[in-house]
Amino acid sequence: MRILGLSAYYHDSAAALIVDGEVVAAAQEERFSRKKHDATFPASAAHYCLSSQHLTPADLDAVVYYEKPLLTFERLLETYLGAAPRGGRSFVAAMQVWLKEKLFIKSRLKQELRALANRMAGDVRGDGAKLPELLFSEHHLSHAGAAFYPSPFDKAAVLCMDGVGEWATTSAWLGEGKDLKLLWEINFPHSLGLLYSAFTYYCGFKVNSGEYKLMGLAPYGQPRFVDLIKKHLIDIKPDGTFWLDMRYFKYHRGFRMTSRKFDKLFASPARERETELRQFHMDLAASIQAVTEEIVLKLARTLRAETGATNLCLSGGVALNCVANGKLLRQKIFDQMWIQPASGDAGSALGAALVAWHQHHQQPRKPCGSQAGGDAMKGALLGPQFSNKEIRSYLDSIEADYQEIEDAPLFLRLAELLDQGKVVGWFNGSMEFGPRALGGRSILGDSRNQEMQSVMNLKIKYRESFRPFAPAVLEEEASSQFELDACSPYMLIVAPLRAELCIPMSAEQQQLFGIEKLRISRSKLPAVTHVDYTARVQTVNASTNPRFYNLIRAFHRRTGCPTLVNTSFNVRGEPIVCSPEDAYRCFMRTEMDVLVLENQLLLKENQQPQHADPSWMQDFELD
Repeated sequence: MRILGLSAYYHDSAAALIVDGEVVAAAQEERFSRKKHDATFPASAAHYCLSSQHLTPADLDAVVYYEKPLLTFERLLETYLGAAPRGGRSFVAAMQVWLKEKLFIKSRLKQELRALANRMAGDVRGDGAKLPELLFSEHHLSHAGAAFYPSPFDKAAVLCMDGVGEWATTSAWLGEGKDLKLLWEINFPHSLGLLYSAFTYYCGFKVNSGEYKLMGLAPYGQPRFVDLIKKHLIDIKPDGTFWLDMRYFKYHRGFRMTSRKFDKLFASPARERETELRQFHMDLAASIQAVTEEIVLKLARTLRAETGATNLCLSGGVALNCVANGKLLRQKIFDQMWIQPASGDAGSALGAALVAWHQHHQQPRKPCGSQAGGDAMKGALLGPQFSNKEIRSYLDSIEADYQEIEDAPLFLRLAELLDQGKVVGWFNGSMEFGPRALGGRSILGDSRNQEMQSVMNLKIKYRESFRPFAPAVLEEEASSQFELDACSPYMLIVAPLRAELCIPMSAEQQQLFGIEKLRISRSKLPAVTHVDYTARVQTVNASTNPRFYNLIRAFHRRTGCPTLVNTSFNVRGEPIVCSPEDAYRCFMRTEMDVLVLENQLLLKENQQPQHADPSWMQDFELD
């Protein structure tokens, strides 16, 4: 049985295909359209999923949409009626979109699927496509399905936390076998995800993409606003459930996230985007991060007590808060923890498909704990891949200078180049599903290099200087580098560096202004050490991603260091590269030194110079 899951029309559209319950392909639309967080129907992603298995829509048994739009519409109406007469302009704007587009999603989906079927079948008339059954899941059920069904566990508590679905913003489930039982939920407008987004907005970052920047900013600050937040904005109960004072927010009835009352509370207007970051914003970031962690830990303890389960699965946008995840892991509230790597709405396309398989079609489930990577996600390497033949054909067409090298000598050469301080674009195998680059579409560097963080941020990624980079470490060496006793294959856990690798700051250095601390060498792995001596760790497994593993091993043998810098292969505002064309274009536009396209090695110094045209940066809206 073949089931295609879809998420679309809000942000991060995606498609995911399962065949007889096995996850075989998944991708976000943004990787093909080159538009970050693309919300349109995922035609290209669905086309990829189907064509990768030599299928067309006519071969599918079902298509599943990840939520129920009418319930969302009901929530919008009730919320605006409750806030009336305030929010009138926002109501009119929202209704225009809904009445034109979203209220008729079923018809729209059928229209898009028919167009896709006709395109794939070569039917130019476009009237003969046979469509599969169209099903609708619920938003948090899709998140829960994405969290539990691919996990290694037969039984687990499941915690989903995001901005909002139809009504739910936080939901707790018990997964056992093929069953998912809803235990309780917290409904809109009381939302941990939207609370975090409100601070993201207030600190001048873009909502739905800047939350991870706020998380990265937090270690520069002091959590001096925690008491103020808990006194005025949120009432946190002992069990972790919460209630927001909506007088401080406007996301439920306006175009802004926060109200004037919020500004008065912190005695400052919201920061304008791209303006100076002050210690005030860093302290705000540290404060909301501390509040978020307190809620997540309390909810987890409650869920453990209520279910007796020893395993925990996480999903929803809040589950991408890897600092909170790391603290949850170290608290050992649960014996084991698994987090869906595509925890946002993109992953809900996969969750919806799995819900249809196990619940609608009542198919049994076999946890994949013994498979590579310990789960059913195949290392999240579920996107398109390109052969050496396809890559050579492209490089020849543009007369690029390259050398084809077999794996073993290629890895030795790359280890040498990395040791020399070169920055390497690494295009390898299948593209990742989810927001993280995991060794499929990555930019790599030497973690020991003191200059690497600033070089990568300012000359290659063109992004804010305060943002840290993540380490990719050989799985068996992780505990020698970090205080981490579990695998973190999806870069979703922040862990402290081992004490013996850290270089303590002097009393004088500790008095430096937040971002000035970046210039201080804080460890033997300065390129991946955040100012609080932590790192967002990816452990690399030999069976899940053997070529990436073997490259790091070659670097380890040459230098004694089993850790590389691993950041996504893109520039600021650009989706992660998908094709060899995307990768070569990014390579030539930035100050990257080396590009590897499977077995093709390209050195920047050997390429034909391109005309410097900085206008290309305008192709990508800053995130």
